Amino acid sequence: MAVGRPDEPSDFDHFWHKRYQRALACQPLPVIADLNRDWLGWRVFDVTYQSTDEFPIRGWLLLPKSGVVKRGFVIGHGYGGRDAPDFNLPFTDSALLFPCFRGLSLSHREPLSTNPQFHVLHDIDDPQRYVIGGCVDDIWLGVSSLLRLFPNLAGHIGYLGISFGGGLGAMATAYDSRIRRAHFNVPTFGHQPLRVSLKTRGSGQAVRRFYRHHPETTMRTLGYYDAATAAARIQVPTHFACARFDPAVAPPGQFAVYNAVPQKKELLVLDAGHHEYPRQAQQNNELMDQLNQFFKPL
Repeated sequence: MAVGRPDEPSDFDHFWHKRYQRALACQPLPVIADLNRDWLGWRVFDVTYQSTDEFPIRGWLLLPKSGVVKRGFVIGHGYGGRDAPDFNLPFTDSALLFPCFRGLSLSHREPLSTNPQFHVLHDIDDPQRYVIGGCVDDIWLGVSSLLRLFPNLAGHIGYLGISFGGGLGAMATAYDSRIRRAHFNVPTFGHQPLRVSLKTRGSGQAVRRFYRHHPETTMRTLGYYDAATAAARIQVPTHFACARFDPAVAPPGQFAVYNAVPQKKELLVLDAGHHEYPRQAQQNNELMDQLNQFFKPL
């Protein structure tokens, strides 16, 4: 809880405002296809939309079988990708958009690797072209797609993201006023200088290895892609689930993101993340109950 924020580039806000305006200027051209499949009260659709650099993003859209759609959610995935939408979220009056971020799962496309340890390094030598920025764009264009399909949802858009999607979501929410509430579950990319110093596995370890050989290049780019730095700009209500133990996303980085949010934030402390543990089912149920209450004002 005492982890602070790292030093930031002097043009951090300029960098992200410019990137956001570029994304807003894109036409997402969302296309949905009815899969003729109903599951647990949801109608399931295939969805495709266009992100920045004309990158096609694929995923799923869930709509309730009955009732009026009053809210919309963009739901980000972890670095393991996504094989299917989540059917257990307690938002039965909502349109749920599950995009696969560029290069991953349904949105795989060369030259991006589907392996997180290579994906996370793609164009890391160039802050403007680094793949993580493109993935943030994918969230913003997901919001644009929801509003194109359901204009009545303006002012009623939320975001949920876990791990990889949690860190991306903090960056996206910081600069997109269309997102009115957000939840970040064991978010990554928090306090990058600390992150490269802490033992981890997966994509985080790949960045650490690259950093050891190219420290200046790595930190010049990662300074712009720090979820804790971005979180200091978040003005909307946020809910966090941060873990005290996590072999894939070091807990100090997770808490750095939470600590940086200046106001209107809630926290559920998990026993562990990216790891099975005895109270996992109990804490997951507690999380669902909290999210149900947290997003009711949306």
